[in-house]
Amino acid sequence: MGNFGRNLGLATLGFAFAMPVLADEGMWTPDQVPQIAAAMKEKGLKLNPEALSDLTAHPMGAIVSLGGCTASFVSDTGLVVTNHHCAYGSIQYNSTAEKNLIVDGFYAETLGDELPAAPGSRVSVTTDVTDVTQQITGGLAEEMSARDRFQAIDDRRKKMVADCEVDEATRCAVSAFHGGLQYFLTTRMTILDVRLVYAPAGAVGKYGGDIDNWQWPRHTGDFAFYRAYVGPDGTPADFAEENIPFVPKHHLAVQPQGLRNGDFVMAAGYPGRTSRYRRLSEVNHAFSWQYPLLEDVLGNWIGTIESAAPTGSDARVKYASLLAGLNNFHKNLGGQMEGARKVGLTSRKKATETALDAWVAADADRIAKYQTSIAKMDAVILAGQQTRVRDQFYGYVGARPALLSAAKRLYRLSLEKQKPNEAREPGFQDRDMRGFSQRIQRTDRRYDAKVDQTVWEMFLTYYGSLEGADRVAAFDMALGMSGADLPDVSGYYANPALATSEARLAWMEKTPADFEASDDPFIRLAVALFDYDMEREETLKIRAGKLQTLRPKYMEAIIAYSQTQGKAIYPDANSTLRITYGTVLGGSPQDGLEYKPFTTLEGILAKDTGLDPFDSPKAQLALIEAGDYGKYALDDIGSVPVNFLADLDITGGNSGSPALNDKGELVGLLFDGTYESINSDWDFDVKTTRSIQVDVRYMLWVMEKLDHTDRLLVEMGVK
Repeated sequence: MGNFGRNLGLATLGFAFAMPVLADEGMWTPDQVPQIAAAMKEKGLKLNPEALSDLTAHPMGAIVSLGGCTASFVSDTGLVVTNHHCAYGSIQYNSTAEKNLIVDGFYAETLGDELPAAPGSRVSVTTDVTDVTQQITGGLAEEMSARDRFQAIDDRRKKMVADCEVDEATRCAVSAFHGGLQYFLTTRMTILDVRLVYAPAGAVGKYGGDIDNWQWPRHTGDFAFYRAYVGPDGTPADFAEENIPFVPKHHLAVQPQGLRNGDFVMAAGYPGRTSRYRRLSEVNHAFSWQYPLLEDVLGNWIGTIESAAPTGSDARVKYASLLAGLNNFHKNLGGQMEGARKVGLTSRKKATETALDAWVAADADRIAKYQTSIAKMDAVILAGQQTRVRDQFYGYVGARPALLSAAKRLYRLSLEKQKPNEAREPGFQDRDMRGFSQRIQRTDRRYDAKVDQTVWEMFLTYYGSLEGADRVAAFDMALGMSGADLPDVSGYYANPALATSEARLAWMEKTPADFEASDDPFIRLAVALFDYDMEREETLKIRAGKLQTLRPKYMEAIIAYSQTQGKAIYPDANSTLRITYGTVLGGSPQDGLEYKPFTTLEGILAKDTGLDPFDSPKAQLALIEAGDYGKYALDDIGSVPVNFLADLDITGGNSGSPALNDKGELVGLLFDGTYESINSDWDFDVKTTRSIQVDVRYMLWVMEKLDHTDRLLVEMGVK
């Protein structure tokens, strides 16, 4: 058993919980399972809860990270299942206007037909998590400056990661929990050769498109398969023809019978970020300023790309993955704001903050221990918001153009390489060079000069409306920009030095002098902006150093206060492995509106218009009309279930997480939440929070009846 099960508990801080848990709220770390074991068993878990604390045992050993999404092994020959939208980048990368896998789908009839995934694709298996709080923050003097504290923690993290990464396949990370109250070292075995095996047609995998995104009822076949490959000796290796399928220690059994309404269900995955414990000022900043601004900007960004990259063009294929992400985020923002209004998020946060502050103020020891730190933290947060307009829009105009971003990173690399490896900034060390070069390679299939220029000009229009301190003098001077008058940037795209991956890779070996002597406009702009970028980075490091001292005290207060309320506290999501559990459950998010727990094949038929995004394949419609359910019908609903609802606590990064039954068998894939659930990143609401899963029976029905992927069904043991 890995150290995760022994070390991550809050008992290490003096807060040992044996208390009731609120409903099914919580993205729990595996070591916290003993705290929630009784509640899980009461819900219906039959698997020994202790197994969920052991990362090297079943089923946790089968759960993997794709970096931004979750997946799981489903065979002993490295077959990996995840969401269609999680594999979308690889589907897009292998597509052209003439051979569009996004539209047509893809199925490899043999191992030899499986396609390399997009450069940088990884399958990472968490093998160990160890509490390293003492090694990271122990001995740091209270009187250290914020900048020195940041640097000390950063240096210790880098040293720990370097010592941990004993070979190319081992990747390690030190993550902060509870705002830096604790730190944990995560070790992952990383598989480098990942290949696309199967993705249904876009009219299945993305059925309903952006119209149905975050909506219920839903009828989306959001699933796809990768395979993990290793070298002939069984160790991770770069793509090579002689590589062989990886043999995982554990894989999930696929349960074709699925679930029924009211059944226990859980999910394990890598949720990205939540903000459940943020201060009221941070909530107000997000919902009254940042989100409305982003909603407007994203809407224009999407429209600009769609106009510059017409449907059916190669440019549209190149930007398909980005557009999907932007549309998802755009709708997410609207849902966040609407959801916050419906549940009274600001009022709820104000009430909890007032209660915490009052609890602190009611006791002299608590006043001495927490009150000053919380007040200082509030001041740091508010100070950081003073430059929000400049920071937001400089991020768009000063880094968004693809080749400017590349030029900045390459120039920074040339400077960082003048330092000893251990002294370089994260992202520019030797350990990062594989990913650095792969990111450069990916650009070729995700960049079009005309589209990029049009988008940059759109952002420059926003920036041009700014005045005074909201502008960046170095940027205005370098670009020759004054007021709202837009510069002619066409020359940047005339004959850029970084236009091809070969050229960009070659610039990885250049010196700072080479960059400073270049007459390429993007490179010249990157050099001209460097000093300002470093000043900005320095300001952020000082702010981070202050919060590394103050936020842990705040979280310590929350934990202590919650203990008096009989509540266990899980850490905010931070892309580390978590468990959430609940029930297959419909709901009524508002008066007169009822969500049934399952959708059916007939719902696809009812929605279908023959036009994107409701243009189900004709062969699929024929199967539905004929009532050809095979062995995948659920008697309770008289059809094959397509998607189902549950009250699981999730966020971005959980996409692709396996939905598991009471025995730990695969019964679906988590891929979305309802519109009313979106603001659960900030506050979990028992009544409205619902996750959406693609049902395993629909997955298998599509694979067997529509796409005839017999070899995969046999491989997974279901045929």
